[in-house]
Amino acid sequence: MNATAATAATASPEELIAGSRERIDAIDDRIIGLIQERMAISAVIQQTRIASGGRRVHLSREMEVLAHWKDALGKPGTTLAMTLLELCRGRV
Repeated sequence: MNATAATAATASPEELIAGSRERIDAIDDRIIGLIQERMAISAVIQQTRIASGGRRVHLSREMEVLAHWKDALGKPGTTLAMTLLELCRGRV
């Protein structure tokens, strides 16, 4: 029996739920940090593309991102990717 299973076996339902919620909150914080990092990298790409005479948004690249997320997570992945792209590209 691993440590997580041992804890689950001895914890009350309330303790198990509280501990699981703490883990979810920590994961959410990491996800938010990664999204903020992605937004900053995307801004650099957009600024560089514009400075070199290109467009701010590269639609074929966005389609690649959408396909990647759909392949990994199904239809909800597409919705997540659309939100992520919107956050990273700003207003079009």
